Amino acid sequence: MSVSFRVDNCSIERTLDIVGEKWTFLVLREAFSGVRRFADMQAMTGAPRQVLSARLARLVDEGLLRKEPYREPGQRQRDEYRLTEKGRDLYPLLVALMQWGDKYLSDEDGPPVLLTHRDCGALIELRFRCADGHEVGGPREVTPLPGAGLKTA
Repeated sequence: MSVSFRVDNCSIERTLDIVGEKWTFLVLREAFSGVRRFADMQAMTGAPRQVLSARLARLVDEGLLRKEPYREPGQRQRDEYRLTEKGRDLYPLLVALMQWGDKYLSDEDGPPVLLTHRDCGALIELRFRCADGHEVGGPREVTPLPGAGLKTA
C-alpha cells in the first residue's frame, strides 16, 4: 500500500491500539471457540490472571465483548464474556492470521486446526474481492485513494 501522505487517523493503527497484543488475540480466539468464563479462558490461553482480567476489561470497554451475569448453584454471581457484533466482525482477521501461520509456521505435520463449513464440511477459505465481485490477488492489484475521513499531518 503506497500513499503519498501521512495519515493521522489510520484505521490499522487504531485497530492495533485495541487488539494488537498477543493475549488479546488469544482471548478473542477462545471467545470465537465458545469459551465464555474467566477460569476457562485462563486455562485455555495460559494468561496470567491480572493480564487476562485487564484484557477482558479492555475488550468490554471497547465494545468487542459484553458481560453476561450467571450464577452456579451455591456460588456467587459471576460474569461470562460474550462477543458483540463489533467483536464478531474481527473473525476474518483472526482467520487470516491463523491461515498465514498455517502456511508459514506450521509443523511438518500441517496445521493444528482446520476450519470447515458446518453445513457442507468444506474447508474455509478467505477471499479478497472488490465490491463488484472480482477476485483481488494481492496488494499490487489495489489502489489506495483518500477517503472522506482522511486527516493528514
